[in-house]
Amino acid sequence: MKLGDFELRTISGGNYWIDGGSMFGVVPRTVWTRCISVDDKSRILQRTSCVLVQTGRENVLIDTGYGSKLTEKERGNFSAEPGEPLVESLTAVGLTVSDIDVVVLSHLHFDHAGGATRFDESGRAVPTFPNASYVVQRHEWVTATAEYPELRAAYHQPNFLPLKDCGQLRLIDGNVEIVPGLRAWVTGGHTEAHQAIVIKSGGEGAIYLGDICPTFRHLPSLWCIAYDLELLKLRRIKPEVLGTCVDRGWWALCDHDPDHAAAKLRRDDKRDFAVIEALAKL
Repeated sequence: MKLGDFELRTISGGNYWIDGGSMFGVVPRTVWTRCISVDDKSRILQRTSCVLVQTGRENVLIDTGYGSKLTEKERGNFSAEPGEPLVESLTAVGLTVSDIDVVVLSHLHFDHAGGATRFDESGRAVPTFPNASYVVQRHEWVTATAEYPELRAAYHQPNFLPLKDCGQLRLIDGNVEIVPGLRAWVTGGHTEAHQAIVIKSGGEGAIYLGDICPTFRHLPSLWCIAYDLELLKLRRIKPEVLGTCVDRGWWALCDHDPDHAAAKLRRDDKRDFAVIEALAKL
């Protein structure tokens, strides 16, 4: 998709299946199952629609999917795609891992940061993109590496510690420019320092929502994930971010929607926001 002078592409980090109830929190099953299909294990399909932004100067990758380091048990539990979907998806658009200049991570959960590293021939986790700087909010990094007992299942250290060890980590603080045309928007909500990514070029714009709105089924302000850390903050920031997309005519980019990677939105009296135009991929 052309966005001003930029080219945006969907790069799949792999599909997987996750418990539907966990993705809709307090929303009753009888309600959320009207808008999305479940399998015989009550799981719903999740894409990891990472975004490649080609600015003409840099190849910027936003998020990395779950990667190739899952154990066999984990891969089975999630019915996750085998191999390295992220790398294979890049190959399909004519790029190698060496062509990526910047990787931006919305947060450090496994399905967003897992593909940031891979195992080398010796079984050691190393950065997947050898020439890239990896951009993470400093507060997200501090939280993820503190190994708090209550968050022990949320942050898998081999997904991101090698980034620092190899000197490729770039920590940022707040709503700063990442590269010209891309800016962080710290939303909190899902994690304390979760960031959305604002993309602007040639008078056009898009916002990569990360997990403040993981699918277009989550447009209502009160529809949240069970493991959002700051629920009230999320319920306040989500309509602000989605409203920005509406008011400016920008694309909303969803990472986990099973059907669409991007949409234009309008305000809606019943569900707060509604889709008026959608793209399966960029």
